[in-house]
Amino acid sequence: MVSHLLTRAGHRLALVATLTTLVSAPALAQEVSAIEEEAYLEPAPEIARIITAPRHENVSLTNLSPDQRYFLHNLSSGLPTLADYAKPHYLLGGLFIDSRANRMRNFTTGTGTGFEVISATDGKKVTISAPSGAKVSTPKWSPDGKSLAYFAHFDDATYIYLANVEDGRSKRLTNKPVLATLVRSFEWTDDGRSIAAVLVPDKRGREPVRPEVPQEPQIRLTSDGENRLRTYASLLADPYEQELVEYYITGQLAIIDASRGRVRKVGDPAMIKEIDPAPKGGYIRVTTITKPFSYVVPVNNFGTVEEIWDLDGKVLAVIEEKPANEGIRQESDPDAPPARRNLSWRPDGEGLSFLQLESKSDEEGGDSNSSRKDRLIQWLPPFDSTSERVVYTSDRRIGSVQYSEDQNLIFLTETARGTRHVYAVDLNEPSQKYTIYRHETEDFYENPGSLVTTGAIGSPRVNPRDLVQLSSDGNYVYLAGTHYSEDPFEEAPRPFIDRVEIRTGEKERLFESSSELYEQVTALLDPDFEEFVISRESATTVPDFYRIDRKSGQERKLTANVDHSPELTHAERKWIKVTRADGLEFWTRVIFPPNYSPGERLPALIWFYPREYTSQEDYDKSRRTFNKNQFPRIGPRTIDIMTQAGYVVVEPDAPIVGPSGRMNDFYIHDLRNNLSAVIDELDGRGLIDRSRLGLGGHSYGAFSTVNAMVHTPFFKAGIAGDGNSNRTLTPNGFQRERRLLWEARETYLEMSPFLYAERMTGALLLYHGADDQNVGTHLIHSERLFHGLNGLGKTAALYIYPYEDHGPATRETLLDLWTRWVAWLDKYLKEADEVTARVAS
Repeated sequence: MVSHLLTRAGHRLALVATLTTLVSAPALAQEVSAIEEEAYLEPAPEIARIITAPRHENVSLTNLSPDQRYFLHNLSSGLPTLADYAKPHYLLGGLFIDSRANRMRNFTTGTGTGFEVISATDGKKVTISAPSGAKVSTPKWSPDGKSLAYFAHFDDATYIYLANVEDGRSKRLTNKPVLATLVRSFEWTDDGRSIAAVLVPDKRGREPVRPEVPQEPQIRLTSDGENRLRTYASLLADPYEQELVEYYITGQLAIIDASRGRVRKVGDPAMIKEIDPAPKGGYIRVTTITKPFSYVVPVNNFGTVEEIWDLDGKVLAVIEEKPANEGIRQESDPDAPPARRNLSWRPDGEGLSFLQLESKSDEEGGDSNSSRKDRLIQWLPPFDSTSERVVYTSDRRIGSVQYSEDQNLIFLTETARGTRHVYAVDLNEPSQKYTIYRHETEDFYENPGSLVTTGAIGSPRVNPRDLVQLSSDGNYVYLAGTHYSEDPFEEAPRPFIDRVEIRTGEKERLFESSSELYEQVTALLDPDFEEFVISRESATTVPDFYRIDRKSGQERKLTANVDHSPELTHAERKWIKVTRADGLEFWTRVIFPPNYSPGERLPALIWFYPREYTSQEDYDKSRRTFNKNQFPRIGPRTIDIMTQAGYVVVEPDAPIVGPSGRMNDFYIHDLRNNLSAVIDELDGRGLIDRSRLGLGGHSYGAFSTVNAMVHTPFFKAGIAGDGNSNRTLTPNGFQRERRLLWEARETYLEMSPFLYAERMTGALLLYHGADDQNVGTHLIHSERLFHGLNGLGKTAALYIYPYEDHGPATRETLLDLWTRWVAWLDKYLKEADEVTARVAS
């Protein structure tokens, strides 16, 4: 199994380096060792402690049980290990598959050790431990909130377990193992009696074996039309890999009795991609992958068919058929009936619900969507053309629909001419609309929020299975939103909850965050909003959760979270507005190391990620949601950690500004001007030593780092991770660039730092995950750039990390990476002056 299907880098850290040694001195021995040593290293304890801090132990009270009695907290062992990542697996068309256990590798590398069920009343906890020898994931409350189902991942299989939330005891639901390669979850029916899942088929035979001698060459043919595919990292290579994918994604759909564990097979094994059981059972929406497979797109882009099955596996209706998405725009059939939109099971289980425009009349020509009525349709069994019933008709196109618990009230959203209209309709009097609000979508600062549902608070994304939360008397709904200030540095965002009377539209504010803190409602504990749970944080106070009694004003603290990195969260920070040469203004964040003295000029690391805008106004809009009261989010890759090594960390916005569709024509120009303006501003304020500057970034930030180091003279050292250096290898577009290379040849060439590598100034550290699956950042970019720099006699190092994807994740890689970063910057920023002095003497 360990073959070309596995990571190219094998089982050790791959390191290649060419170093210009200025002088052989004992004082530099440690830094040289940390740069060159072929082993996994660890940084200084003060940095290692931050990287490995047990942040996973902090609790977030957001996953509320359906009976509103408990919250769920996932328990974890912390950072994943290299040993788990190194377990045998296949990489097939973008799928990482643990073949021994018949699941995606993410389950194998996961760190779940159990769950805590936390009382919403007093914060008391019941622990649900993982079965011996297993990891856990994917917890789902039963509809009554009394049970918790979850995946238990053993070395050789995954099973569904069921836990009692009162005492924490778990039992295996069935001895049939789950197939968790494409369908990576399971679904309760709304009555709580059954669970729908995809299992490993009985008697499926042995895994296909690769022929010892190839039976065919690799063959690729262009397709008709312009095929604007992205540059995918891993694709199927040959018929054997097609057989292997089919073997590992073919599963048995089943309905499992939640009380007895009995398994009812539904149909024959199939290449199932998605399942969606009806709330009351009886029917299942099933999406399966169809053949032929493709060699030019990953598995997730393969053709599919979505159908409605009964519990015998009989296909009652075909909802939609999609060919493989190979980048060719499909022309719509003008004679086809209007598409079904927003199709989902009705929350009451009475068939399906969808939106559909009226069909065009024979007299109409062209696109007449604006003149056709839109309809909400109920589709009942047996799901044929005669079982559709129009529930509601609107003169305008409906964007979304949601239901009340009894299904008598529907809540619709329509947007036309820049105005969003949210209104309710009582289906007993469908001619009457009750406006909840109208809002001009361009008026960002007066957004009234989103309807609170039984599934989420304040989410702008509508889930049609979630019911709109009504007051106990059925007369009111609630809106959750955030008030933003036109100057967020003066006034932070303030989340709020409003109560709206359905039939009059009268509004009352029930909750609003303090201006000195950031508070938001995370759970509603009763339908009249008398009791609820909020999170509360500030720029220096870790988020904790509180139960609030609205009438009495009393509150009870439910969590005791810990600031695991106080040396970073309490560090001195500045937000500085910078003006570049063309007058464009943008913001830069500066964070200082411990014991920094004002006026002290220290070496600095600029860490950045450019983004495209059409104007100053467009950029300014991106800053409107800045939250000065948010507690700093520190993780194992947060660049603020570099302050602990004695560096000023600078994170500038890096706007690339130009006409829509042509922003990148100004990329190099704006890149130079942004960095020059930041350096001049911070140098003028005495905050940095401009003669000791490093630059770095990840992904597009890495690409931009290399560009800056070949097009500017500012930096003595650079760090570039999982980047791209040659835009001719992404000829069909990248980031927000939609033109082909042949439509914008000069821009592509100018933005390819590989072609200007001879101009490189400073020492460049490259790092890359050996299994990087991100489009456009294949490992070959770092390998070939390093090869070129080596040939040019430049100073560079390349670290290739086995089994890592687009960004380091394992404990070993993260610790090693920080060790190399600090050593690299210390050598080329801190020690350069000392070495020069020694040479001169």
